[in-house]
Amino acid sequence: MKNQLKNLLGQALSSFTQKHALEFDLPEIQIERTKDKSHGDFASNIAMMLAKPAKMNPRQIATEILEALPETDFVTNVEIAGPGFINFFLSAEANQQVIKDVLELGEKFGLSQVGQGKKVQVEYVSANPTGPLHVGHGRGAAYGSVVSSLLSAAGFDVHREYYVNDAGRQMDILATSVWLRYLDECGEVFTFPSNGYQGEYVRTIAAELKTEYGNQFLLSASQVFEDIPADEPDGGDKEMHIDALTNKAKSLLGEANYRIVFDKGLNAILNDIRDDLAEFGTEYDEWFSERSLVESGDVNKAVEMLKQAGHLYQDKGAWWFKSTDFGDEKDRVVVRDNGQATYFASDIAYHLNKYQRGFDRIIDIWGADHHGYIPRVKAAVESMQLDADKLNVLLVQFAVLYRGTEKVGMSTRSGEFVTLRELRNEVGKDAARFFYVMRGADQHMDFDLELAKSQSNDNPVYYVQYAHARVCSVFRQLAERGHNWDAEAAKQHLAKLTEPHEEALMSMLSRYPEILETAALNHTPHLLAHYLTDLARDFHTYYNAHQFIVDDMELSQARLLLVSAVRQVIKNALSVMGVSAPESM
Repeated sequence: MKNQLKNLLGQALSSFTQKHALEFDLPEIQIERTKDKSHGDFASNIAMMLAKPAKMNPRQIATEILEALPETDFVTNVEIAGPGFINFFLSAEANQQVIKDVLELGEKFGLSQVGQGKKVQVEYVSANPTGPLHVGHGRGAAYGSVVSSLLSAAGFDVHREYYVNDAGRQMDILATSVWLRYLDECGEVFTFPSNGYQGEYVRTIAAELKTEYGNQFLLSASQVFEDIPADEPDGGDKEMHIDALTNKAKSLLGEANYRIVFDKGLNAILNDIRDDLAEFGTEYDEWFSERSLVESGDVNKAVEMLKQAGHLYQDKGAWWFKSTDFGDEKDRVVVRDNGQATYFASDIAYHLNKYQRGFDRIIDIWGADHHGYIPRVKAAVESMQLDADKLNVLLVQFAVLYRGTEKVGMSTRSGEFVTLRELRNEVGKDAARFFYVMRGADQHMDFDLELAKSQSNDNPVYYVQYAHARVCSVFRQLAERGHNWDAEAAKQHLAKLTEPHEEALMSMLSRYPEILETAALNHTPHLLAHYLTDLARDFHTYYNAHQFIVDDMELSQARLLLVSAVRQVIKNALSVMGVSAPESM
């Protein structure tokens, strides 16, 4: 409806500008829903926006626009209000048309082509494959997944991507941790490094390694720990301790055997992550390997490109990127003094690769703790003379779990954390996804486990799904009573829908395409979650106030058509969110 009104105003403005020989660029026409129905259904401030450039009184402009408006059946009245607002009053038929539109378009209702097929890459989660996904990753997974679906619904060509950090120091620490647990499985006695990965999953991988390869990687603990600097509990430095053990693992095992241990840990955890995300309803078009950038030489090429452009300098054997030249707070190391490229060097090469693939927009979704990383990545993009405006970095705040009023603790490397799988098993995929996107991603989130499991109206996902199930139950009752329902015939009786609850529902249904498009363009899936709870509230209110299967056959048919449209929109919106629409509860 907004687009139809914009078209009307556009035609009127064309006449207005020709009449006054205006040559400036016209502002974008804005149409908003009115909060007070006495002011009509929609309003535009275009007359006030034109007042200054046209050097005319806004009410006079509004008057001339009204005179030039083409006639239409869906507008019954147009009024000028206040300083020059143009208020539109829609006909009853126009309000009822949304029911026909919903049922005609079905699952396509609400979709738009505002994206014009532009290619958008969305990279999200991308957790290091050093352990299972935890509940913090879950919020990023839900947010990235729904943002991608929203963009697709708005007509963008979306490429979903997971960046696999399968190279670098943390992966070497994981490989070393797996090997040390393997030695433990073989009966060697030693103190496990305080900075190693200590979760039970590491023991599981090590046990599988022992079963598959026997004693192929067995060395004595005394040989492994010989000349290794002290760990932190013994008065040493935990970072130096684990790095020395990593170097020892590589030298003692040799390249081939070390690669077997490394890949065993990587693949076990990465496969677990793939399965976990798939069961959570999060799928990807591509799993992009950091190692591929290293092995193809792309990291070295990116570093060399920056050197040639004069954006790197050498200090104490290390190569530094002049990120302060582009607004960063300090310069950053890209190649260490030992010749090893940093994570940042890989990220530079990865973003160069993204641009080379020809995406119109690039969206990185990171945890809020990566806020400080944004300036250096933007700086790298600018230094390579790439369009920095194409890159959008969206931050997701942490989610804190509560069981009632009790906070559920979290830790990381110790292995003591609540995994995404545990959360999903406890509250279900639907509740987890819905709860994760109920608040803006930039806002702190408290996740109430007990509320998410409850079957009550206080639980928003239950409340929405129950609305869908209730409509389904109405049609089951219809069949049980032997009544026939003809959707085409029912369209002839929509004039019977005059109750305030019915008008409210029709108005709410007509908002869905606007909400979908706004949520997509602003990357705000919480708007869709809020819309669904509002639609469910209006439906439940209607359900509790009126009977749908009544003696007045025409009224009954019209009401059934209305609630059928409600069911379709709820199903469409839940589908975008990756949440099911059950037919019974």
